[in-house]
Amino acid sequence: MRFQRLCGSLVLLAGLAAVGQAAQIKGVLIDKAFSSQVEVRLVPGPRLEGGMIVAEAHTREDALKPESQKGGYGVFTWDNKFYAFDEAGNRMALEALKASKKLDDLEVEINGEIQGDKIKVTSLKLL
Repeated sequence: MRFQRLCGSLVLLAGLAAVGQAAQIKGVLIDKAFSSQVEVRLVPGPRLEGGMIVAEAHTREDALKPESQKGGYGVFTWDNKFYAFDEAGNRMALEALKASKKLDDLEVEINGEIQGDKIKVTSLKLL
């Protein structure tokens, strides 16, 4: 009986962890299509390519292209992770991009709930 309660408790805790966790994330706002270009990778030389330098160079103009808008947005973090936004986050990102005068280096602060490699955005602010 004790073992069954313990197993039930562990299943409940695992379920709660899978739901997501509230977080505040800072990084660079980029579109999903561009996220593959910012992945850090080793290339012949040997040298590293991608990363935050590439993310910061992504322009507002590129992020506002129709294909970028259609694909959606996300945040690339300082620890080289990309979190895709939910629909509400995509709308907030598009509004922020349209209202901004910044040309590149689209640093952003996101509040929301992390769910795997996605984030359910509750607030978004360009820095």
